[in-house]
Amino acid sequence: MTSLSPDDERGVPPTVALYSILGFWFFYAILITLRAAVMGFGAQGEMAVRRAIVTAIGVVVTWIFYLALRRFDRQRLIVRVIAAFSLAAPFAIATAAANFTIFNIYDPAGIFPDADYKKSASEEGFALMQIAEDAIGRYFFLSAWAGLYLALSYAHEAQRTERRAARLERAAQQAELRSLRYQVNPHFLFNTLNSLSSLVMKDRRDEAEQMILSLSNFYRTSLTGDPLDDVPLEEEVHLQTLYLDIEGVRFPDRLTTRIDIPDALLDACVPGLILQPLVENAIKYGVSRTSSAVRITIAAREEDGLLHLSVTDDGDQPPPGVADGGSGIGLANVRDRLHARFGEAGLIDHGPRPGGGYAVRLTLPIIRRGC
Repeated sequence: MTSLSPDDERGVPPTVALYSILGFWFFYAILITLRAAVMGFGAQGEMAVRRAIVTAIGVVVTWIFYLALRRFDRQRLIVRVIAAFSLAAPFAIATAAANFTIFNIYDPAGIFPDADYKKSASEEGFALMQIAEDAIGRYFFLSAWAGLYLALSYAHEAQRTERRAARLERAAQQAELRSLRYQVNPHFLFNTLNSLSSLVMKDRRDEAEQMILSLSNFYRTSLTGDPLDDVPLEEEVHLQTLYLDIEGVRFPDRLTTRIDIPDALLDACVPGLILQPLVENAIKYGVSRTSSAVRITIAAREEDGLLHLSVTDDGDQPPPGVADGGSGIGLANVRDRLHARFGEAGLIDHGPRPGGGYAVRLTLPIIRRGC
């Protein structure tokens, strides 16, 4: 038999139900005891003992009432309400009968020694009348507990729904992150294969062989981790240097690189391949479209508890427009991944540099654990 997880269970958990039952009956015992003391009833000690017995019986009866109500937990609310207030009647009669037995049948003279009580007790129908009167009060008592049960059941259902919604939201976010992450690799592979094809057509076999080796190293490294996992900044930068080695085969005289990252930030966690589209854009718009030498710089700094990453180039070509970087794979991919991972705390800013070239800057919380 398949067991249900706590989120799959409906109704009030048994522990919560038991505590509510004990609380109700303890409150009942306190009130009845205070009432007896105020009214000056005799034989307080004997009555307290019998009252404890009735309370214990009431707890058992109410627990059975709870088990009966659980059978309606998967029904509509109106059905559960009708069941609760209908079933309260027989259980109220049962507790009233138990109370009459304990106080009126078992040695009543010990607590009701007066002659008027003996005379009333001898009348026909006395027992039924006493049980009926007591059952009415106990019906409202059990109805109050049933109302509490329905309220607790509703609260439990609301919590269960919230947990389920949270799980679905996390699953959707994880699916989104995976989708965005996997967008990067095919796009990069497509560009690299085009470059490799160009080298082969130009009979640059040595360079093609070196590119294949670099491509193999890149994918061996990048595909070993889970797409949802963060990676140390040191590992992310290492992946980008592998990628730049691949592009360096295409542009041996035009591409130079610079890494400017303090040692203290090398263990900071970042989403895997988050820099890849930025470096690709720098190659595409800053290097491939010019005949001049271009330097691509990957830098990082810490400020106000935030990690600031940047990929810049000093190329003289126009920066990518909206169609190039603002939609589809590219800057939009990075923006969506940052938002899915960090919410409003993950930001991207990009634009032309005053001295020429283009810069893309990322801002995200510094995390040094869990990657």
